[in-house]
Amino acid sequence: MKYLFVLLFAGLSTSAQIKKEQLNLMPWPQSVVVNDGNFALTKSFKVNITGNPNPRIFGGVTRFLRRLDGRTGMFFQQGFIEKLNELPNAELQINCTKSGKIGLYEDESYHLDITSNKIMLNASSDLGALHGLETLLQMLQNNATSFYFPASKISDFPRFTWRGLMIDASRHFQPVDVIKRNIDALAAMKMNVFHWHLVDDQGWRIEMKKYTKFIELASDGLYYTQEEIKNIVKYADERGILIVPEIDVPGHGSAILTAYPEIGSKVITLTGGTSEKNIQGTAIATYGIERNAGIFSPTLDPSNPKTYQILSGVFDEVCPLFPGAYFHIGGDENEGKDWDANPKIQEFKKKHNLKTNHELQTYFTMQLAPMLKKHGKQLMGWEEILTKDLSKEAIVHSWRGPNEGMTAGQSLVDAVKKGYKTVLSNGYYIDLMYPIASHYLNDPMPKVALTAEEKARILGGEATMWTELVTSETIDSRLWPRTAAIAERLWSAEDITDVENMRKRLESISFRLEELGITHIRNKDVILRNIANNQNIKALEEFSLVSEPLKGYTRNKGGTEYQMYSPFTLFADACGPDAKDALAFDAAVSQYLSNKSPENKAKVAGFFNKWIGVHKELTELSTNAPLVQPILPLSKKLNDASQELLLVLDNKSALKAGDLKKLVEDCNTKDHADVELAVYTSLKKLL
Repeated sequence: MKYLFVLLFAGLSTSAQIKKEQLNLMPWPQSVVVNDGNFALTKSFKVNITGNPNPRIFGGVTRFLRRLDGRTGMFFQQGFIEKLNELPNAELQINCTKSGKIGLYEDESYHLDITSNKIMLNASSDLGALHGLETLLQMLQNNATSFYFPASKISDFPRFTWRGLMIDASRHFQPVDVIKRNIDALAAMKMNVFHWHLVDDQGWRIEMKKYTKFIELASDGLYYTQEEIKNIVKYADERGILIVPEIDVPGHGSAILTAYPEIGSKVITLTGGTSEKNIQGTAIATYGIERNAGIFSPTLDPSNPKTYQILSGVFDEVCPLFPGAYFHIGGDENEGKDWDANPKIQEFKKKHNLKTNHELQTYFTMQLAPMLKKHGKQLMGWEEILTKDLSKEAIVHSWRGPNEGMTAGQSLVDAVKKGYKTVLSNGYYIDLMYPIASHYLNDPMPKVALTAEEKARILGGEATMWTELVTSETIDSRLWPRTAAIAERLWSAEDITDVENMRKRLESISFRLEELGITHIRNKDVILRNIANNQNIKALEEFSLVSEPLKGYTRNKGGTEYQMYSPFTLFADACGPDAKDALAFDAAVSQYLSNKSPENKAKVAGFFNKWIGVHKELTELSTNAPLVQPILPLSKKLNDASQELLLVLDNKSALKAGDLKKLVEDCNTKDHADVELAVYTSLKKLL
């Protein structure tokens, strides 16, 4: 009888029809229709390609098969796909009418039609087909014994043409394998731009054959060889991704000027006898690679012809490594202090009728435009490049917001109204450790009146990952899964904004990113084991579910608490935004306050009892784990508040209201282990 029930249940599961709301697709397609029936997957499953696609489709389909086989363990008989129309009777038929070009405005649409015995994937180009294969992988379902695709029709295309991620490889160098696995993750999320920040105050990361001092003096030996760069560009091309390199000038110049100080703006004043003599031009200032985070004075000299000679030579060598049409020259955060203090530069400004440093920087920027245009590159820079004299061909990258004393996204509106194309990063700074909802609900299309032409100049958006506080071991946990939510904002329809639904789908997407090598889940345990001194990490794991790293740049006070060589193996490095138990606790508190039933009360009490136990376990763990000690004051505050709030739930608390409030307010501290308790606001609701 028992076995009969199991078989009957298996049969019911196989025929159960999945609903659209149960699908964990991300980014959510433009149109999804789920029909009756399923396509049952078997080991004989095969793929056939027709049309006129770019050869990248062969590698893309082969990778699709391996990932699908890895999930199902079916030992598919088809190995490598190498030519068109090999298997006309294959179950999955892919047709592409043209070869996709890596860049903007390419047709990335696809149509997926799954029936009980055939899957048709039609796309204008192979780029759309690659997106369709990612959706098909996300469509995979299973029951107790088998895997299947629900019968469905999906029509899809991106809302914005620029859907990017920037990784800063200057502050903390990111090895080739880190870059490649994140390119794979971008492709899985239908993103199409990788912005590679290669030069900043903390290091020069490109091998140079002519100007060798860059890697000899300004890289700490950590740089990408030109062959590695070519290999990564090819790797990205095969996955439909454009690489936009960035060399940040004229500010953020410490590394550049460490190698070539003669093009710096700093004036040297020597004291001789009773007089001081400025000898700029006969003596050269010295510079060093910056080890801290922040904004620094070293700036290139826009009045020195050698500045342009060196930059022209750099572009001549670097541009051919990147076949894409765009080159980012930075242009941000130039304070102009060294320009103001340099008489020669001030004289240069007068001679060229440049009234402000902003106008001087525009002069500098416009000298670079023809150097890049010679190589077929369009200049792009952070929003500070925007002035009345800037060429309309430049792309303005909008990044400043309330943190910088600016209205969020205002520079984007200013740019499009003045005729410039623009990309939004304000609101997508994932290094700031802000909640996922803040990124997800941040739309590149501003809520102001714009003409159709102005709207068309908004190319899209870009997640930005500055690496002052991340290493190659922790970068994935800062990027993912939040970047997937940004990917959805840039791809899906404007009205796809249900945060809870997004979180539900993201659970599955986050797990699936592991098959691409993304380490955001697994490396957490590596850090916790180090903190626990290889003891049981359960209590640390539980406490991390209510702890989040300090937001914004408050973790790194003044940019000096952490240097580029500091340890990033601490509790804050194991924690992330959107602490899971904090979200669950907030839901439980809201439920309890709306209905104080015994069941709802028990849910809230369960969290309190858990945290009391966690503090006890952390205290025991700390006797042989010094790295646990900084966490204890915080866990004790949560323990003390939990004990008293348990009494409050039973109306047994003898504390005065002010004392109870102080217990909860103590949980809002930012003074321990560079983390904060994410349950503070929920605790306040119970007072």
